[in-house]
Amino acid sequence: MLEVGVIRRPHGVRGDTYVDLLTDREDRLAVGSRLWSGGAWRTIATSKRLPQHWLVHFEGFNDRTAVEALTNKPLYAPPVHDEDALWVHELVGATVVEASGVERGRCVGVLANPAHDILELDTGALVPVVFVTGLVDGVITIDPPDGLFDLDS
Repeated sequence: MLEVGVIRRPHGVRGDTYVDLLTDREDRLAVGSRLWSGGAWRTIATSKRLPQHWLVHFEGFNDRTAVEALTNKPLYAPPVHDEDALWVHELVGATVVEASGVERGRCVGVLANPAHDILELDTGALVPVVFVTGLVDGVITIDPPDGLFDLDS
């Protein structure tokens, strides 16, 4: 299960609550979606995007007191199978190999970067994920430009 959001404080008296979405997949909060939180599956009855949060109503929570029990609880969802998606938990620990077969090291972290996330290798090298061409059985294949691994002393 992946953490996709956090339930925040209630809004009003009818069971609505604010939610911070931690993913760019807004469909996680679509009406009818089921998310795990507080030891049970929660179904979205209504949701509305606001400038800084989402306003959500979960089925079965019809007053403020009921939904207060979920305040600050994380929301979890199963991973969505996407052929092109790269997941940090799958990248970390994987061996990085160029398409030509040259092994470049092991991924020890993924750095958030505004342009593209960056693989941090155990060799100290940094590889923007835009150069990743595949991930199969713990091996990340990359097609880097010439000079990416050249270090000036």
